[in-house]
Amino acid sequence: MDLTALTAREARTRMLAGELSAVEYLDDHIAAIDRLNPVVNAIVTDNFAEARELANDADDAQVAGRSTGALHGLPVAIKDLQPTAGLRTTYGSPQFADHVPTTDAGIVRRIREAGGIVLAKTNIPERSIGANTVNPLFGATGNPFDPTLTCGGSSGGSGVALASQMAPLATGSDHGGSVRIPACYSGVVGHRATPGIVPFEQRSMTQTFYSVQGPMARTVDDTALLLSVIADRATGEHPHDPMMFPFDASAFATLEPVDVSSLRIAVSEDLGGVLVSEAIRRTFRERVDAIADLVALCDVHPIDLRRAPDVDWKIRSDIFVAQYHREAETWTDDFNPNIRQSYEAALTMSMTDIAAARRTQTDLNRDFQQIFNDYDVLICPGVSVSPFPWIHRNPSEIDGAPVDNYMAWLALSSSLTVVGHPVTALPCGSDEFAMPFGLQVVGPMYRDHKLLSTAAALEDAFSDSTTLARPVPDLDWLATQDARCRDAGAAT
Repeated sequence: MDLTALTAREARTRMLAGELSAVEYLDDHIAAIDRLNPVVNAIVTDNFAEARELANDADDAQVAGRSTGALHGLPVAIKDLQPTAGLRTTYGSPQFADHVPTTDAGIVRRIREAGGIVLAKTNIPERSIGANTVNPLFGATGNPFDPTLTCGGSSGGSGVALASQMAPLATGSDHGGSVRIPACYSGVVGHRATPGIVPFEQRSMTQTFYSVQGPMARTVDDTALLLSVIADRATGEHPHDPMMFPFDASAFATLEPVDVSSLRIAVSEDLGGVLVSEAIRRTFRERVDAIADLVALCDVHPIDLRRAPDVDWKIRSDIFVAQYHREAETWTDDFNPNIRQSYEAALTMSMTDIAAARRTQTDLNRDFQQIFNDYDVLICPGVSVSPFPWIHRNPSEIDGAPVDNYMAWLALSSSLTVVGHPVTALPCGSDEFAMPFGLQVVGPMYRDHKLLSTAAALEDAFSDSTTLARPVPDLDWLATQDARCRDAGAAT
């Protein structure tokens, strides 16, 4: 049996029953990395030696009957944005090519304390800014369904590692869609939690919906399991994040049953008029027709987030000044142009521009929340276009409409960041180009447990349909490809 096909839940259950060793499970994932990573370039730094030691320790603990954590013996791929003690963390930047942190990020520490095994670091755009995983240090990460195409970003390496069965669990982070976009493009699950649920100790601004850390996996249940750990406030040193609020993270470890046939779903193909290609609209409409047969209500709902992309651009630019002003003068000419574009845009804005954007954000949040008075969740597409060649940083146009900046084609995800609601990216078959298609399933703020439970019920219902079920890449075919992701990507 291919052990890498097991879900994290299945593997942990077998380990605790003495039917599977952590070492055996780890070794099969290392073999998958050795086989497929030269093609897709999702893993940039491995931790195999330490991981084997920890897997041995997990097996010894199991034999001795010692207590185990929620992630006992499970390998976890860590986004290269999140510092790992003793293991290189580059942020996708040549400036940090040899950077080895002495302490873990909070999200990593909580994974270790729960028995998770740090397997490797996953590729990102430089400094994690951009929705195409390409950087000058490690090159590109290719899509597991076609490695010449983008896997999205910025948690692209994590999404590809999961879809390619190189890891059962992975971490990500999400600013304007950095968990959701790669999840949709690789056919896996990602969850952007209500801001404040997952502690983020590296936050540069105190109160903002932006920059959340998040879990990724191949199933909703596994994603919720990882969330139960990375959102935990009870382990180790108390996290320092002013956005945190009290709640019991362990509840995510057990999702509640949801009757799909009772669900009331609001539907929007473009959130009121943001940029979405006709091809994505066609696929989304087909999926909505199929989903409507499964649920109580599936209504097109009059949502208007047309102002959200402009709000996002202004607030994002303001945040970038807070995050980067101490180092901006040191940037070289080839430094990530996405970061530079947002930073320089902020310098042309007035205080009134930014304040007005924040006031509009509040209005949009209040209006959007009203949807959930009548519906359980909202669904919309995850990304506005099908995956494109990674040699292009982003699309220059969509159906003839110009893409004004590197965020303009991401308005489906960034607009939901603006309103701050939790979103689960859920695979939903393939598009007309035979590439993964994903939905954003949106719930009311602070109701992440109900949202994940609902997403899990939808996932289960989708699994019975050839149209709606999660697409799976042909790994035997993938192993024969040569997309030159690393070499050509670094030169892009």
